[in-house]
Amino acid sequence: MKTHFPTGFAWGVATAALQIEGGVSEGGRGVSIWDEYARRPGVISGGEDPSVACDHFHRFESDFDLMASLGIQHYRFSIAWPRIYPDGLGNANEEGLIFYDRMVDALLERNIAPYVTLYHWDLPQALEIKGGWQSRETVEAFSVFSATVVKRLRDRVNHWFTLNEIPSFVGHGYGKGRKAPGLRLNAKALNQVYHHALMAHGRAVQVVREYGGNSAEVGIVHNPDVPVPFWNDEPNIAAAREHFHNLNSHLMAPLYLGQYDEKFLQTQGTDAPLFTDADLAIISTPCDFLGLNIYTGGWVVAQNSGFSPVPIPPGYPCGSLPWLRCVPESIYWGIRLSADCFGVKAFYISENGFCHDESFVEPPQHSDPARREYMRSYLKELHEACKDGYQVKGYFHWSFLDNFEWTEGFKPRFGLVAVNYQNQNRTPRLSAKWYSCVARENGF
Repeated sequence: MKTHFPTGFAWGVATAALQIEGGVSEGGRGVSIWDEYARRPGVISGGEDPSVACDHFHRFESDFDLMASLGIQHYRFSIAWPRIYPDGLGNANEEGLIFYDRMVDALLERNIAPYVTLYHWDLPQALEIKGGWQSRETVEAFSVFSATVVKRLRDRVNHWFTLNEIPSFVGHGYGKGRKAPGLRLNAKALNQVYHHALMAHGRAVQVVREYGGNSAEVGIVHNPDVPVPFWNDEPNIAAAREHFHNLNSHLMAPLYLGQYDEKFLQTQGTDAPLFTDADLAIISTPCDFLGLNIYTGGWVVAQNSGFSPVPIPPGYPCGSLPWLRCVPESIYWGIRLSADCFGVKAFYISENGFCHDESFVEPPQHSDPARREYMRSYLKELHEACKDGYQVKGYFHWSFLDNFEWTEGFKPRFGLVAVNYQNQNRTPRLSAKWYSCVARENGF
């Protein structure tokens, strides 16, 4: 039986500027927090850095030719903030704006629709020196940056994502010290950083509303923890719903309900963020969709009046990164629980993908059945969400290219297209050809 997705469903691929562009000292680009972080001994696997990455800065035209040859007509990518404002503030860098002009024009020439992420973790280091996301001034700087980009590209870009994965760049960057800038703040300071990130999102939404034009759509990208009911009876569904709310309310309640969850504020006590009603009005500025980055999840079972997580045994199927457990139902429940708990109406799956650790091998040895099976099983669950009436507007596979995978360096390979980092040759894997058929036929 063939699985058909809704008419107009957007099949795409995704990347991020820091992970593929390279050219970090070209075109007037400034230093990002990840450039600075990668210089610290021992923080990046293999001592690698993003200075060249996939050299997309010089190769985007041929990369887009390859994308078009695979029938991909929707591309989510990010704008490098340090290319536009090398010092975070001041005068915009015209060379950086021209670079993204050329990228967007090259996409449109190939009938590929651009979906722009305004922030995918590459804060200008000059702003981090002044406090980074700990400072409310960064919220204002992001508003200026967003306005500059939206005004420049609004005649050609209709789809905007504000921030990518607040739990990652705040929780791991400012809380656990595992991502740039590598800080370990106390609970009160960390909650304030989360609040500033939410404020930045709200300001960016307002920018798109003011300058983006009537056809523009805008939303945020969230990577929620997704509990899956171990079996689908009402007690276990209720347990998953309660757990999802507890895990995600500190971000999703301000975004979608216009207030911090009372239980969250009580739990945090004096560590709760400082905020005003005006802040909450900005944060909850209505969006057109929620982007969900969903790779994995876990199970819960109802227990007494609450829930209990199901332990994951050793040897459970996963990718080459230990957190990448194969839990296809997570993509369905991420959508359903977001709608149930916070009233979200429309969605994109803004990232979903699978990685191997491998060295580049020359064709024809680009067989990757595990990635194909991972993708197929998740897409089946995504189709169930569509059948159940949830408005899912599209799916973006992570990633188009192998890339710089943050602190893991270049070893994990998420790409539908393999990259030989020695000579920058690109070779589509078998999964790319399978996904190409899915995109062309709107199903599988």
